[in-house]
Parts: sequence; C-alpha cells; structure tokens
Amino acid sequence: MNSSEEIAVSGMSAGRSAMRMGPAELVQAAAMARRFYLEGKSKIQIAEEFGVSRFKVARVLETALERDLVRIEIRVPAELDAERSDALRARYGLRHAVVVESPADAEESPDPENLGEVAADLLGELVAEGDVLGLAWGRSTIHMAAALDRLPPCTVVQLTGVYDAGTAERGSVEAVRRAAQVSGGDAHPIYAPMLLPDAATAAALRNQTGIARAFEYFDKVTVACVSIGSWEAGISTVHDMLTEEERSHYASLGVAAEMSAHLFDAEGRRIGRDLGERCITVEADRLRRIPEVVAIAGGQRKAAAIDAVLRSGLVTSLVTDTSAADYLMAAGPAPRPALDRADPDGP
Repeated sequence: MNSSEEIAVSGMSAGRSAMRMGPAELVQAAAMARRFYLEGKSKIQIAEEFGVSRFKVARVLETALERDLVRIEIRVPAELDAERSDALRARYGLRHAVVVESPADAEESPDPENLGEVAADLLGELVAEGDVLGLAWGRSTIHMAAALDRLPPCTVVQLTGVYDAGTAERGSVEAVRRAAQVSGGDAHPIYAPMLLPDAATAAALRNQTGIARAFEYFDKVTVACVSIGSWEAGISTVHDMLTEEERSHYASLGVAAEMSAHLFDAEGRRIGRDLGERCITVEADRLRRIPEVVAIAGGQRKAAAIDAVLRSGLVTSLVTDTSAADYLMAAGPAPRPALDRADPDGP
C-alpha cells in the first residue's frame, strides 16, 4: 500500500483499542478494506472470497473504521467548502449550492471574481447539448462568461438589457457572444438598455425585431444564470440607474434585493412591479418556469439580498462565498425549499 492510497492500515501501532485485534484479524481487516474501498468490490464478493458471511464483512469494515485501522479522506479543491455547500443546499432546499473561500483581501467586496470561475465550471456540468442558456446582466455573469472554457452545443440568449448601451460590447452582450463561441451555438444578444424612461418606450423596444427574437427564446430557456444586487449604490445596477426620488420610493416599500430588475422584500415577496414595465428583462413568471436558475452572488454586503431572493423561489442553485454563506446559515427561520417554486405572493 503506497502513500497515495486513502486507506491507511495502522497495524500494531493503531492505538489501544486496535491492539485487541490479533495479527490475523488485522491482516484480514486490512485485506477486506482494500477490496472494498480501493478495488470497489461489493461486500458479497468479499464474503465469497474469504468464505465468510456478508454480515461479517460489514462488521469487519465497521470495526476497521471505529478502531482507526482505516482512514477515509474526502478531498475537494482547496477553494471549495464542501461542508458549507451541503449545509446551505439543505437549508434552502436548493438543487446545487457551491461555496468558495472568500478572498482574504476582499471582505467588503461583492461577488469575488473566483465565483465566476467556479460558476463557469458548474455551467459546464449543468448545460446539456441542445439546451438554451440564458444570461442576465451582472458583473458576476460577465466574469463567469469570461472564464468559460467548455460548454456543449447550445443556444445562448440574453435575458436582460444592458446597464449602459455604450458599454454593451464589454458587458452582457459580450458575455452572450463568449458563451456562444465556447459552445459553438447561436447567440441572441439584446442591444438595448435595461431601464427605459417609461413603460411605453420599453414596450416599443420589445417589439423591435432583434429584441423580439430574443424574447421568443425566453420560454425555451432550460438553464439561466443571474446576478443578485442589494439595494445600495454600487451593489445594484438598477439602483444606480434610478433617480434619488425613485430609489427612496422603492426603499419605502421595503426593497431588500434586486435580480434582473425585479425587486424583493426581505421575505422574498416581489414589490415595485411597476419598475418591470419600464425594463427590458425576462419576466419573473418566465424565470420561475425555467428548470435551472443559477444565481452567482457573494460577499457580506450582498448576503441579506441573497437570502431574500432565495426565499422568492425563483432560484434553484447558488454559487456564493464563505462570508455570505455564514450569514445565510443564520438568517432567521428556515425558508421554504427553493425547489417549491410557487409564487410567495400567490396567484
């Protein structure tokens, strides 16, 4: 047995309790453990080989673990926190939760760039050939798209307008193009601002050929990638696009979070629905029907906003960091499972 194996047989130095096993028992336990853990043989196969019952094999393997004859290590890359990931998935009833270590020098920064890199790997797992991938505006989704190096052939559609039409080529439009280039599929970008002065202007833009073509794909999206913003300057693009009077109005309604120009209070209820009428964005009801909606958001400043959006039931999976995860694990009463995607506001 070499040092790379994950099973270590301690032999006669295994400890006080292990010394009660004689040398023949130690050798047999080591052999059975090797067959089971390293060679992948079943307990029935091991029982047949050693001429004992499968129940004895089970007892020997259990004893080997209890007496430290066998040590099992579960290893994931250093930047992933498997324990927090599993706890967060269970608490919110998510399909997937991936927690990465927060950068030591980015305690106050939202959405550390390594979130995008991990999210890119996650999309490589979730997207299947023939899927339609939807990308919403957000710094985290832009970082994710830049980090993509594998995607099966799929169509990529933009789910929101851009923060600033003058930066479209460097923002969500480029993210859509990048994802389509990696996958070899078609791209359907939206060359329009996310927020318009009024509902009539937004409605007219939605009817323009290129934008209408992208909207036609919204009901076909199978995997979506979104960002989350908290209601403060620099942390929500929608907040930054509004006037001071408008910000105060929505704040008075109790806004705690923003996702794709949809506003939520701390309990995950949608508020300020009139804002959506002025925006080029995927409707919340359409988002709710998408089988897999992956949110990429992290940092202490976004933690409360992440909690609010998760409580809405619109998100099925989350990529976040340890600082946000620690807040989420202690954030009030346990929420309704995210995979129960009924609208918390009712019909």
